[in-house]
Amino acid sequence: MKNSFKLIIALFFLSLLILTSFYLPSLINLKSFLPPSLQAREELKEALFYQKLKNKVVQCKLCPRECIISSGKRGFCGVRQNHDGVLFTLVYAKPVSMHVDPIEKKPLFHFLPGSSAFSVATVGCNLKCKFCQNWEISQRSPEEVEYMNLQPQDLIKKVEEAASPTIAYTYTEPTIFYEYMLETARLARQKGIRNIMHSSGYINEEPLRKLCKYLDAANIDLKGFTDDFYAKMSEATLGPVLRSLKILRQEGVHVEITNLILSGYNDDKESITAMCLWIKENLGADTPLHFSRAFPMYKLNMINPTPIDTLEKARGIAIDCGLKYVYIGNVGGNPAESTYCPNCNKILIRRVGYMVMESDLEDGKCKFCKENIAGIWK
Repeated sequence: MKNSFKLIIALFFLSLLILTSFYLPSLINLKSFLPPSLQAREELKEALFYQKLKNKVVQCKLCPRECIISSGKRGFCGVRQNHDGVLFTLVYAKPVSMHVDPIEKKPLFHFLPGSSAFSVATVGCNLKCKFCQNWEISQRSPEEVEYMNLQPQDLIKKVEEAASPTIAYTYTEPTIFYEYMLETARLARQKGIRNIMHSSGYINEEPLRKLCKYLDAANIDLKGFTDDFYAKMSEATLGPVLRSLKILRQEGVHVEITNLILSGYNDDKESITAMCLWIKENLGADTPLHFSRAFPMYKLNMINPTPIDTLEKARGIAIDCGLKYVYIGNVGGNPAESTYCPNCNKILIRRVGYMVMESDLEDGKCKFCKENIAGIWK
C-alpha cells in the first residue's frame, strides 16, 4: 500500500514536470495575452501636457477637450490613460500603419513636389468624424488593432532606408501620438529629414508651438466653417482649428488646407465664401486650398459622392475671393490637380492623380513670366 502511494506521488511529480516543461514558454509569455496598455505598463511613457488634480485625478492639456480623467480611465481619444494619478500615452512607439507615399497624397502640392513621404500613424483620434476615411484605425482602441514596437530612432532608420526626404505624421490624428511625433521629429531634424503632418488642427496652443520648432509643413483639415457642422459631424468646435492655422503661419510652417465637401452638409455658397475670405485675410492669398471629393464612408455611408460640379463651383468661389492656388482632389485627371501661375495662368506643375508629369518652375518662379510661386521647392 505504501509503495503504491509512493508510486502515485512519483507519477504526479513526473507529470507535473513534463507539463511545466511543455507549457513553460506559454507561462513566461503570459504577458502577451494582456491588453497592449497593460502588457507594456512598465514601458509606458508619461504623457506631456497634463495637470495633476486631487484624488489621483488628472486633466489632459494636450487638446481643447482638456479631459478630466479619473485613475484607471482614459480620455476622449482612448489612448491616454490615468494610472494612479499619472497620465500615460498608450501609443508611444506603437505605429499601426507605415507606408511610403507621394507627397501629393498628403496632400501637399507646394512642398517638394514629386518627392516621397514616409508616412506613419498610431491608433486613435480626438475627433469623431462621421465621414472618417480611416475609421478602422482612427476610431479604435489600442487593444483592437495590431501594432509594431518601433522606437523613434528605429523609425528614423526606416525612413533613411527608404531614402525619403520627409516623414509624415498622418492617417489618424497626429495630436494623439504627440510624444512619439515630437521625439521622432526632433531626431529627424538632426538627420536633415523634413517633418510634415496632416492634422485636424484640434490641439492646444502650447503643445502646437513646441511642435512647430521641428515642423516644416502641415496640411490641416478645415472640415467646415460653422460650429454647428463641427458639433454634429465631428463632436468638436471650429475655433481651436482656426487658432491652430494662425499659429502655424506665425511659426513659419508651410500650410495647406483640405476641405472635404459633403453634399448637403458643408457645400453652401455662404460658408464656403466665408471660409475662403477668412483664409485670405488670416493666412494669405497664397495659401493652397484643396477641395476634396467625399465618398460614402463610415457613418455617412448613405451619401452620394460629391458631384464634380459642386467641387468646381467651390473652386470658382475661392478664386473669386482672391485665393491664388485652389485644387480639386479625389477626382483623377481633373485639370484642377495642376498648379497654375496666378499671373500668366500657364500650367507650372502638371499632375495626374498623385504623379507629377512635368514642371515649369525655375528657382521657385514661373518659367514664363518669372512670378514668384509660394512654396518650398528645394
